[in-house]
Amino acid sequence: MPLLLMAGLALLGLPRAVLHDLQVIHEGAPVTWFLALAPVAVWILVTVRVRSPRPFLTVLVIGLMFGVMLAITHQLLWNFAFAGMPALLEAGPALRLATVPGSLMTGAAIGAIGGLLALALTSLRRHNGGHD
Repeated sequence: MPLLLMAGLALLGLPRAVLHDLQVIHEGAPVTWFLALAPVAVWILVTVRVRSPRPFLTVLVIGLMFGVMLAITHQLLWNFAFAGMPALLEAGPALRLATVPGSLMTGAAIGAIGGLLALALTSLRRHNGGHD
């Protein structure tokens, strides 16, 4: 799968992060769940549809790209996300930098789980004769 397509797919995950950091949506709301799960479903479906030879790796890389984008988004929206929390707003670079691994791990975990699902679907497709 072309890297540009993979990056585009990773971008599908950003609306939830942006809306959450801007405090437009909140954890547990149905729209939050949809915005979290729908992009991963699209990653999986596109990967299976284009018949990626390595579906696990493909979705894992999309997840890693998403993790990088997530880390950048959180840094850019830090002041909105922590409005009303002076201690966090005034946090130095060390605290802000400390949040980056969490974003990267989130992307990697989502990519790995999605990759396993893509691999399973690809295996089912092959087992069923490759029919759509």
